[in-house]
Amino acid sequence: MKIHVDIDCTPEEARAFFGLPDVQPVQAAVMKELEKRLMSGMQAMDPETLMKTWVPAGMANMEQLQRMFWQQFGGSDKKSGQ
Repeated sequence: MKIHVDIDCTPEEARAFFGLPDVQPVQAAVMKELEKRLMSGMQAMDPETLMKTWVPAGMANMEQLQRMFWQQFGGSDKKSGQ
């Protein structure tokens, strides 16, 4: 024996029928806060800000790497001798 029941209702009607709480206001507040945080995080991803953050450190690290190679291969570190 098979019984097939087809119910046509909206999600709101189903929630009310089963006695579940309406979480739409909470969800809207969470989404608004998430959007605010994402937008503030996007400002840090600005290409100009990224370049200011990465380039000075990258250049200093490259200079240190070059000095290390010269020291390892028997070259002299002329900058530290001055």
